[in-house]
Amino acid sequence: MATVETRIGGLRTDRKRRLLSASWIALIAVLLGALLARWANASLDMRTQAGIYLFGMVALNLPYGGYEHMANLRNRGLPFGTQYIGLYLLLVAGFIGLFFAAPVVGLALAIAVAVTKGGHGGLRVLDALVGTDHLRTKPQRALAAFVRGGTVMIVPMYFWPGDFAAFSTFMVDIFQPGAFAAVAPYFTEFRVALGGVFAAAVVVHAGLGFSRREALSTWLVDVGETALLILYFPVVPVVIAVGLYFPLWYSMRQSARVEAIRDELPSPEPGSAPSLHAVVIAFVFGAIATFGLAALVATLAPNPLSTSDPLVSGVAFFSVFISIIALPHVVVGSWLDTDRGIWYVP
Repeated sequence: MATVETRIGGLRTDRKRRLLSASWIALIAVLLGALLARWANASLDMRTQAGIYLFGMVALNLPYGGYEHMANLRNRGLPFGTQYIGLYLLLVAGFIGLFFAAPVVGLALAIAVAVTKGGHGGLRVLDALVGTDHLRTKPQRALAAFVRGGTVMIVPMYFWPGDFAAFSTFMVDIFQPGAFAAVAPYFTEFRVALGGVFAAAVVVHAGLGFSRREALSTWLVDVGETALLILYFPVVPVVIAVGLYFPLWYSMRQSARVEAIRDELPSPEPGSAPSLHAVVIAFVFGAIATFGLAALVATLAPNPLSTSDPLVSGVAFFSVFISIIALPHVVVGSWLDTDRGIWYVP
């Protein structure tokens, strides 16, 4: 007869499998919808696309980002939490300052943050749920992260140059109208060169992984998921593609990773376990602080509505804002937190 622990373990295994499968189904469903729309010669206007983006990124993805921090800080103790939050706010302030001082550089860093988050976060999911025996060295793992993350920004930049350049302009215009014009003449050359680098990285990643594999299944999952992402971003309009990628793929798969490693988390600090009441208060306070920070940036920025359409301007603004809070999410929440981190895998 199965013990309670065995049953709970089985439920968690089922849950992580359902979440992982759901991420595949969700992305394939969006991809098939986009293909069907192309076949029917139908399209969504930019306002509708912007609404989908804002729903996905603000209503769905932002709360999950808060959950990742809460899950990481829970049971870690007050001294650690104070240092964590202090470093987080310091990086936020620095990134805001960079956007005001040099918005084009800020835009470049925002793109790099999205690549890093999608890449390293995705790699840790593979570690926990599938296995990465085909990734033997740190350089090979870095290449795998670049390929995974590159699908999120480099692929849409290459296949949707008009929309990508337009929203890059809108994002920069929030802080310094017209500043993107200085680099716009080089956009095509940069896009083609970066696309070539990415294509070469995909080939090397797939070939090296195949040659170093132990189990064919882990390599097949990695390559299959990479192929799905490479197909998804050129077909689905870029605003929708990015807006739905993070809640439907990134967040769902990170939830699966959490289920997979829940029983292997380090023991909590003595007396550090918060009550449910404290968790709820922390979540509410975090939500108020997040949107308060967004309001502050919008107040200080000279041109927060960078287009005549509020929804399109909202996409530009929240793309900037989410990148501002995503930088410390990656640096403080993962790279500097060597004991655990938001993407912890034992």
